Amino acid sequence: MSPLNIAQWRSFSLLQKLRDALNTEVYVDGDARALALAEGAFGAARDIDSYLSMVVSTGVGGAFVLNGRLLDGATGNAGHVGHLNVVTNGALCSCGARGCLEAEASGWAIESRTGRSASDADQATRLRTGELVGRAVGTLSSVLDFRNCFVAGSVALGFGDEFFVEANKAARTVAMMPYSHDVEIRKSQLGNDGPLLGAALVGWRGASCED
Repeated sequence: MSPLNIAQWRSFSLLQKLRDALNTEVYVDGDARALALAEGAFGAARDIDSYLSMVVSTGVGGAFVLNGRLLDGATGNAGHVGHLNVVTNGALCSCGARGCLEAEASGWAIESRTGRSASDADQATRLRTGELVGRAVGTLSSVLDFRNCFVAGSVALGFGDEFFVEANKAARTVAMMPYSHDVEIRKSQLGNDGPLLGAALVGWRGASCED
């Protein structure tokens, strides 16, 4: 693992360290990807085969489930929606690019831009955050052909209904394909249990793939 925001963990072989320490098989995945598994098994996406699961919190993460399968990508990192560019020449992101969704709509980005924590954000900031997230989701829905996005995280959920109203309005201004125009952005149904359920499913998925 090599998280952008935690320099001490760069290029750290977490999986092998855990296997050695526990002397058993271990499976590791990203938190947003684990959440996507839990959303499909226990949450709002139970009867949906294709969707985007997002976390808008201190950072912005995500994962795609298409045709019932979590997308892995070449290195297991598919779903980093926080690094979709949403503002030309915008704020500097921890990845090195400018204008990433995470650099504009995450908790740390809001505090950096406004001088206040996301929990104290004014209405203009809340609406701007919803708009940027919505435009990102709408763009992705046209590219990947999904109609549902489920969002968790302290920023999105803390901003409440006005965030989701603005996000849906913005998504439909850019999702103009016939199959994506009715894209819907909704709250996750998992609450505080999401990470734990997701972690269990990471293990179940890993073991199932080896059988």
